Amino acid sequence: MVERAARRIVEKIVASAPAGWTRAVLASTAGRGGVSVSGVYDVPGASLWGHSVPSPFGELTALAEAVREVRGWERTSLEFVCRPSGEYELVAFTDAVTSLRGRGGGFQVVLDPDSRLPEPGAGEPEGSAGPAGDPELAVARFREYLTRRAAILGRPEELPPPVSAAALKVAERRVGRALPADLRALYAIADGDGIGFEHRYLFGGNGWLALEDLVAIHADQRQPVWSGWELGWQSVVFDADPPDTVRRRGGHPAWLPFATGEDGNYLAVDLSPARNGRPGQVIRIGRDYDRGPAYVADSVTSLLGRYLELLERGAYEEYDDHISLLEPAERLGPERIVGEMPGEIPPGLQAIHLNDVASPVDLGPLVAAPRLRLLHLNRCATADLAPVRALPVESLRVTVDGGDLAPLAGHPHLTSLDLGTTAPIGIAPLRTVPRLRGLDLSRAEVRDLRVLADLPDLRYLSLTARQWGALLDEGKAPPALAAVRLADDDAPLGEALAWAARLGLDTGDALRVTGALSV
Repeated sequence: MVERAARRIVEKIVASAPAGWTRAVLASTAGRGGVSVSGVYDVPGASLWGHSVPSPFGELTALAEAVREVRGWERTSLEFVCRPSGEYELVAFTDAVTSLRGRGGGFQVVLDPDSRLPEPGAGEPEGSAGPAGDPELAVARFREYLTRRAAILGRPEELPPPVSAAALKVAERRVGRALPADLRALYAIADGDGIGFEHRYLFGGNGWLALEDLVAIHADQRQPVWSGWELGWQSVVFDADPPDTVRRRGGHPAWLPFATGEDGNYLAVDLSPARNGRPGQVIRIGRDYDRGPAYVADSVTSLLGRYLELLERGAYEEYDDHISLLEPAERLGPERIVGEMPGEIPPGLQAIHLNDVASPVDLGPLVAAPRLRLLHLNRCATADLAPVRALPVESLRVTVDGGDLAPLAGHPHLTSLDLGTTAPIGIAPLRTVPRLRGLDLSRAEVRDLRVLADLPDLRYLSLTARQWGALLDEGKAPPALAAVRLADDDAPLGEALAWAARLGLDTGDALRVTGALSV
């Protein structure tokens, strides 16, 4: 079954081959979660990316299913190598070894599937201030809001009946927390604003959720979505505005979504705010807020007051029997810059990507950004990392041109470093970086890789095959690695399996198929 499915794919690769080809490589990760494909034909004298292999998605799905029946793998990493003679080889293994060809290059191995990186807001102290919401005022404002909307529309808007006290208690028991008093009081007026499948969109273009829907969506949104090690090792959760009002997390059990934008985003009440927040404050979470939630208002009560002010000012539009409030546009995500260093640095800047600027780059102006969390230099270099010492940078991607890592010694915030160099460099200062969890040295020439053994909390490491060989030959791999990357883009899957085995992964169950077509 596996051999027959593999042969069909090889036939497609050979049939689509360009003139003069000498070899074809197709890499794929396939299974019930979908299929990815990358690979090229080697053609002497042609551009590396000039001849892509075909993408036989259906055949790869069938092959993955055949492999699943034999090995039990839900998703499989596959690699075909084909030659004009008709000879071919298939290597397959569970996607614990994943090809990154075409998206960074090389292979990734997950050594500890249950490991996750801590989010910065997980250990933050909770704010000590009391709630800003007032249930009596919230009810009065809500009724006034409905009255003014009815005057604009020429009719009252139908709402569902209220939620019973017993149903409220059941819902609160299921989410594990009591609703803020002001939001709770509104559910005693109506169970959201939806009739059938039609919302009134009372909360600034967001549909107010029925209590049962609040409970169900909370169960889905209560924990951060893990993006995987490929991206997660250097991801950053940014601060809300104002700072330190909302925890820097991708999700939290104390965030209760109560209104939906019907696009994967929600308004939520936050019952576990950061040190400058208030319990019951309103935040935005969801699909577009994976880099951190946004602060909206200190309470549902205040939010209703804002809506009344907008109606009073005439800041609304009426269409299709709906009222759209004209709220000021808000920034989606943190303040960031992509491109060149600006003449004036915004003090609220949290992320900057410097692309293709003249080197060496002077990072000195960035000291004017005391909230900078992410600093990435792409295709450019700097000779001096001293300005980074004073900044709360957590994710640093940089090429050092003649300088050293001394300014990073003891850096209290740095969690990930993607380092390139133009000359050999020492990494001893990294021993004193307390929160360093992710490290990519594949673009760097490092004097002594044995220092890595002194990084007990490092969870992710990316090196070239040559660097890995030197490190493993010395027995100096960091002790707590959860995910690793072999950075060589041209490494075959068989080589990646041998490397993974040296790191402790059992690869003895790898599947290998060889054959030849009649050509």
